[in-house]
Amino acid sequence: MLTKSIRVLNFDNSIIRQRKLLSRYPATITDLTHLASSARLYMSGAQRREITGALLPHEKSYPTFLGSGDFHHVSEILSSQINEPFCLMVFDFHPDWDILPPRFGCGSWVSQALRNKNIAKCILMGMGSEDLSGFALQTGNLGSLAANRLEIYPFRHKPSRVYFRSVAENNSILVKKGFFSSKIIWHELENKDVSELTLGLIKRLPVRKVYISIDKDCLKSDFALTNWEEGFLSLDQLLTMLRLIRDNLDIIGLDVTGDYSTAAISSRLKAMLSRLDHPRGLKVHDCSADSIIEINEQTNLAILREILS
Repeated sequence: MLTKSIRVLNFDNSIIRQRKLLSRYPATITDLTHLASSARLYMSGAQRREITGALLPHEKSYPTFLGSGDFHHVSEILSSQINEPFCLMVFDFHPDWDILPPRFGCGSWVSQALRNKNIAKCILMGMGSEDLSGFALQTGNLGSLAANRLEIYPFRHKPSRVYFRSVAENNSILVKKGFFSSKIIWHELENKDVSELTLGLIKRLPVRKVYISIDKDCLKSDFALTNWEEGFLSLDQLLTMLRLIRDNLDIIGLDVTGDYSTAAISSRLKAMLSRLDHPRGLKVHDCSADSIIEINEQTNLAILREILS
């Protein structure tokens, strides 16, 4: 059961500037700013061990804020702390399921998390990025679709094609198999009743305990200003799904990313990768620092009110 105390793993100072959030909820703040430039986007095994060592066992039930989505791979560490069967539910604009290195990266953390045998099922919701097509799809963790251990529900995505890789039948997709390729037709959230869809997912979960990871880049920019693309979900849609999960399941962990911070990078290689990977022309670049904090803070508060009420 989640507590009404929150935890901030402070990599980038984006959360500690949110005074309303920290005044309304008792907060423990773990200072990890010395890792901000080296652990952004991906981290080494040594850094993963250092972050793991900074986590206090009794804080597993604290809703946890990680700052920028560039640190979403820390969610893999948090979910790995759970030593009982559970379902992982992720709301994100990107699937984060790459099977290529780096092993501990924000684009591959879901694949790494799925190595945890305690995860009975993983559900990804709200995607809209091109990571579900082209070369990015070729390197996705398609094997996890077998036996419906992973289900994926983008908000909006045209059919995709995979070459020379097997794609299992799955509740969340329609597969049309060819000789050299398979066509994937996604079950999109757009124009669906999100309440009906969410309740259907809840009924099919193999266990009732759930860990939720939210990257706010799945939301429209009216509700989140992030280091990544603007998503398609409205805040009301996200809160509706969270409410149904809260009312029908036992939420044993929650983390939130998708706040904004200027990307300070430790090495030239990572700086180059950051420039290539991050989109340009983001709405956040036209906003004042105060408005960025205000919009992101209000969404953080709304998520907590929904989850903890």
